[in-house]
Amino acid sequence: MQEKRIHQIFAVSVSLKGVHALIEAIGGLALYLTSTQTIIGWINRFSQGELTEDPHDWIAAHVAKFGETFSVQQHHFYAFYLLSHGLIKGVLVIGLLKEKLWSYPASFFVFGLFIAYQLYRYSFTHDFSLILLSIFDLFVIALAVHEYRLLRRHLPTH
Repeated sequence: MQEKRIHQIFAVSVSLKGVHALIEAIGGLALYLTSTQTIIGWINRFSQGELTEDPHDWIAAHVAKFGETFSVQQHHFYAFYLLSHGLIKGVLVIGLLKEKLWSYPASFFVFGLFIAYQLYRYSFTHDFSLILLSIFDLFVIALAVHEYRLLRRHLPTH
């Protein structure tokens, strides 16, 4: 595959990570600005309405179960996790897109930590989206390693 095509795939993949980072940061901020009671109220309204229409609605039943156990501590954890995850990823994405050398090893380390955490969470939740996210992160790391090697090869030697 041509280097230009690999670079384009890298840029698109990193941009998608950037969009995901922005969504996470906005979601985390929105959670910080919304009370736990308000969130529980929304969950209850959604799930009860859906379960009234279809008592066997799998999604509504799981949302209702989540709402029953949703706590202030979970709320704060989700808000912190999303906001910090989004901001950290956003800084790395900007660095990668601007080809800042520091951002490559930092992204290998941070995305590697995210993968480890996602797989750890998967062991509890069995949420397949965590596996997909980890595979995408590995793909981005592989592309970033390739880009980093190219950038380092073209640096002037002193």
